[in-house]
Amino acid sequence: MNQNKSEEAEQPFISHLIELRNRLLKVILCVLVVFLGLAAYANQIYSILAGPLMKHMPKNSTMIAIDVASPFFTPFKLALVVAVFISVPFILYQFWAFVAPGLYKRERRMILPLLIASTLLFYLGVAFAYFVVFPLVFGFLTAAAPVGVAVMTDITKYLDFVLTLFFAFGICFEVPIFTIVLVWSGLVTPAALAEKRPYVIVAAFIIGMLLTPPDAISQTLLAIPMWMLFEAGLLCSRLFVRKESSDGYPDEAELETGLNKIEHKKN
Repeated sequence: MNQNKSEEAEQPFISHLIELRNRLLKVILCVLVVFLGLAAYANQIYSILAGPLMKHMPKNSTMIAIDVASPFFTPFKLALVVAVFISVPFILYQFWAFVAPGLYKRERRMILPLLIASTLLFYLGVAFAYFVVFPLVFGFLTAAAPVGVAVMTDITKYLDFVLTLFFAFGICFEVPIFTIVLVWSGLVTPAALAEKRPYVIVAAFIIGMLLTPPDAISQTLLAIPMWMLFEAGLLCSRLFVRKESSDGYPDEAELETGLNKIEHKKN
């Protein structure tokens, strides 16, 4: 009898593992298909990525390749990263399809908009880095080169540099999502977050200092948007709490009280 129960408990776990494997395979296949479509244009994609730097390079100056194989592998590395970047909506959909059956209706109503908003905010952070931050940073760095020093950047190191900035800005633009999740989970309240605003501002500049190059421009361009996004997330969390308190759904305390009343009546 106990053996049958243990076998029945193992079957749902194994089925979840099989479903997780299938969805991971779909994600890998999607990234691979997108990568194969981009591989033929890897050099053109790298040229687009290098555009903000090349515009500020001295005349007749070019980028260089220190490693022997880097002219071949670096563009393909970029194409793979771009393939993952393009596949993010599909990846998030697979994640949502996997966890949604185990969520309550109220949780599903909350998580799906957060997934969509987090994707858009990440894309917005990357676009902000490319169109706003890169021209200012590269203009400052190339102009700061001493006299007699030829600015020639290695293509691999340049790719690592810009990818670091992309992910730094993309993740930091998720601040509103983090704020809303903290309030939604009940760990903090909007009033408590508002009281910690001075610490948040200081933390934003510290994060900007750690994640960006050692220049005041890029640090400020990361810290100020983080602060503004924190204020936006704080505002949205206040609206969310007000909506949740009047949407007719009972919270955990109300559910526990109701269950206790039912047990009391049975007894």
